[in-house]
Amino acid sequence: MMTIQEKPIAMDPGLVVVLTYDGLCTFEFGIAVEVFGLARPEFDFPWYEFQVVACESAKVRAMGGITVEADAGLEALEHARTIMIPGWRDKSEQPPAELLEAINKAAANGARFLSICSGVFVLAAAGLWSGKRATTPWSHIPYLKEQYPDIHVEEDVLYVDEGRVISSAGSAAGIDASLHLIRRDFGARIANVVARRLVMSPHRDGGQAQYVAAPISEHPGRNISAGMDWARARLGDPIGLPALAAQGNMSERTFLRRFNEAVGMTPVAWLQRERMYRAQELLEMTDRSLIDIAEQCSYRSLETFRAAFKRVVGTSPAAYRSRFTCGGQ
Repeated sequence: MMTIQEKPIAMDPGLVVVLTYDGLCTFEFGIAVEVFGLARPEFDFPWYEFQVVACESAKVRAMGGITVEADAGLEALEHARTIMIPGWRDKSEQPPAELLEAINKAAANGARFLSICSGVFVLAAAGLWSGKRATTPWSHIPYLKEQYPDIHVEEDVLYVDEGRVISSAGSAAGIDASLHLIRRDFGARIANVVARRLVMSPHRDGGQAQYVAAPISEHPGRNISAGMDWARARLGDPIGLPALAAQGNMSERTFLRRFNEAVGMTPVAWLQRERMYRAQELLEMTDRSLIDIAEQCSYRSLETFRAAFKRVVGTSPAAYRSRFTCGGQ
């Protein structure tokens, strides 16, 4: 057993509930169970409580012929800190009035919400996205825009965080959004441990900068991967495009083109995010000074480092350290 003891966790992450309904999206339901419902013996601090809540009848038929039996009814939403909505069965079907009422009551009590895929339409019907940014799969975007013109729809992201409400795009992006929520609650180190148990990269670009670490392509080419691994081992050194291209045995022009295609950003932008991810870990896990951390991330100017950290992570290094070290919760 690996016990994470580097820092105590002062907060209680609270109860996570996932909604079930007839025609439940099995994969998205499974994401909620896998990320928040499993025991975490590797941690010596309180993990999330977890409950399956029925929108309609207690026993429902999920996609694939699977039967799911809920632990409780909608009254459980009153006690939830986090409410997850798997993809709704039909984007054009109005959710039950009892569900929308329970969602609004939970929102008034301070609950936060995470919708996966078409689950965004449930929260939209409840009015929780009004005037806010949200996302959904590309195939649903025109309908979301048409039906809810007061929502600012983000079209090219994996998820969007609006504080109390988080929306993910496709089904698998629900994993990214869930890891992001863990990162918000516990910091990058703990989110990475959970991601490793999922055998998944914790750093895909989710479009929302706050507390989000560096993005990594799921299937970069072998030579590009070698260059990325080489760079990660030298984040404190100046690294230019010529050196990266040499590691990939390519011309600079070819490397730049293939890197953009595989990773979705330039090598310079990727390096900056990798360095900020490294800075997050150092801020969480060590007492090193900011100038030392800046140098470890190849920044010779503390002000330049602070500006880059703020731009990428969405908060200052000092505020991040306060949030994710002892006494900061």
